[in-house]
Amino acid sequence: MIEQNKVPQLIKGGIHTDQRGQISFVNDMKFDAIERFYIISNSAEKPLRAWQGHKIDNKFFYCIQGKIRVHFVKVDNWDSPSRDLKVESVMLSASESNVLYIPEGYANAIESLEEGSKLMSFSTLPLSRAAEDDVRFESGMWSIY
Repeated sequence: MIEQNKVPQLIKGGIHTDQRGQISFVNDMKFDAIERFYIISNSAEKPLRAWQGHKIDNKFFYCIQGKIRVHFVKVDNWDSPSRDLKVESVMLSASESNVLYIPEGYANAIESLEEGSKLMSFSTLPLSRAAEDDVRFESGMWSIY
């Protein structure tokens, strides 16, 4: 089961097209632990939403429109994290139908690569507990370039 791995990974999906239209799917995505979801659309003026960490929430990201790059770091110390942590990145595209899993213990940043891009985010923590787990860092905390 993916939650046991506790390392970020890409869950591959696919797209089927025929005369009736198109179906995007990610058949290996399991919804057992999902509590809620939301859709993120960054503004054209601020295409980078950074950095938000989660000590206990697991996240799953799926691009439903355009292209988005998700950056993430494994936080070494929640009170005073190192500024030189390794940033990893995965590009998600609506034309590829993949889900990025980021387990608890990571901070993430979401960068729109095309105007109008939309990202669906699934969370394993109920909304009633989200405030206790939301750790924000300054936008320049870790460099994505």
